[in-house]
Amino acid sequence: MATQSALLIGEITHARKEWESISSLLTLKYTGPFNAEMLEVLPKTLKYICHNGAGYDNIDVAACTEKNIAVSSTPVAVNDATADVGIFLMIGALRQAHVPITALREGKWQGPITAGGKEYRTTLGHDPKGKVLGILGMGGIGREMAIRAKAFGMKIQYHNRTRLSADLEVGATYVSFDELLANSDVLSLNLGLNASTRHIIGATEFTKMKDGVVIVNTARGALIDEKALVAALDSGKVRSAGLDVYECEPQIEPGLVSNPNVMLTPHIGTGTYETQKEMEILVLDNLRLAVQKGELITQVPEQKK
Repeated sequence: MATQSALLIGEITHARKEWESISSLLTLKYTGPFNAEMLEVLPKTLKYICHNGAGYDNIDVAACTEKNIAVSSTPVAVNDATADVGIFLMIGALRQAHVPITALREGKWQGPITAGGKEYRTTLGHDPKGKVLGILGMGGIGREMAIRAKAFGMKIQYHNRTRLSADLEVGATYVSFDELLANSDVLSLNLGLNASTRHIIGATEFTKMKDGVVIVNTARGALIDEKALVAALDSGKVRSAGLDVYECEPQIEPGLVSNPNVMLTPHIGTGTYETQKEMEILVLDNLRLAVQKGELITQVPEQKK
């Protein structure tokens, strides 16, 4: 309904003001990405794209900018819910909870269960207390992950392209990318997907990590080379993983599905009534401001520059 409302507002705007604003939630499976080819067939009066999501890798911002189309997303609104799922996956991965949960539902108490032709039983997990959580991408979601993890007694380190101001570090320690890989007991991916971050974690990066590291990803699946992750899990380099996002959604790398040491959720990071409401309101507020003043509240940072 929120997408339809946004589209309807866009149509009214086009009729009255000779410009058009649209929301790009859920359109991807019907239209494909909002790339240069898509922009060529959209109305020439298009001036604003208001995207219902924090990540906007499905929108070619450079092509939009070239056509003087302003793009907004929904940061901040998604922070709490996504961080909550990140912590859920982290705890589940540390405790390797998939095995006992599956065994219980199969009437086998703590096991065994069969996966990938092997039998698995419930094993001892690990506490988060005292572990180093490395956050790759200390934006709003990363900071909320840090705040929550500190309550579990974790030590927080992070890496960004640039160091944050002290008031935004929420007590976390800034380290280099290689230091983050080497120091982290748990590595959480919380950065946007673009050409420079695609497969930022791959075979080379896994070799730099601690043996038995835990990987958590609630950002974008393509940040990880999933085949390299499967290999690292099979070798024991990565002890377990908690994943909410995947490179080729809704398809998931078979080696991840068959591995009971991996906690999987189907991209539910923002899947709460409260968060969806906040996101939808922000989309509509962006549309309203675009119509009234020709501005956007949360224009993407590439265009602000």
